[in-house]
Amino acid sequence: MLRTPAGEIPTFITLSLIVPPSNLHSRAEVLNRPSPVPTKDGLYAWYFADVPQVLSTADCLTVDGRTLLYIGIAPDKSSKPNSRQSLLHRVRYHYRGNAEGSILRRTLGVLLESKSGFPLRRVGSGTRITLTHAGERYLDEWMGRNAFVAWVACLEPWVLERELLGKFSCPLNLKDNDHHAFAPVLRRMRSEALRRARELPIANEHNQHR
Repeated sequence: MLRTPAGEIPTFITLSLIVPPSNLHSRAEVLNRPSPVPTKDGLYAWYFADVPQVLSTADCLTVDGRTLLYIGIAPDKSSKPNSRQSLLHRVRYHYRGNAEGSILRRTLGVLLESKSGFPLRRVGSGTRITLTHAGERYLDEWMGRNAFVAWVACLEPWVLERELLGKFSCPLNLKDNDHHAFAPVLRRMRSEALRRARELPIANEHNQHR
């Protein structure tokens, strides 16, 4: 059973809303005002129309040409007990934030680097690592064409997250996903990208805008 604001309901009913999704939303829809994403706790699932070539999707769920690659939760109280972020905050940030604050954006940036030409770089004072304004703009446009999201409001979403990661192949997840064959590959790619970023000089973003 899964706890929701309306009480406990069978988990399979809740999962049917997102895996497969009953309704996928685009970047434009999510960033619209008012946004369809609720300001509640819950879990979100990301489906992609285009998949970075390094990924194998043989075991992934694909619905109408869109493949489930990543799931996330809001808030993540299992790792961040004081977090108060809602579905709306997290989903919007993944779509319009940067690679410093979004694990999904950082991962996509690393996987798309050979295509985009935008590696991770130190920016500002040098303590933050992003794709630079130009790289984040490229990723905004790429996600606008290819990234779609579904969500379900529920209490204790980390419980549902662990269940989903045990049942479905989500190659872009690292936390609680060590059993996935792509996990060590992704972990190595991200570590190498961060190492290169720290070795490079701070990116000059003067007079540049997102």
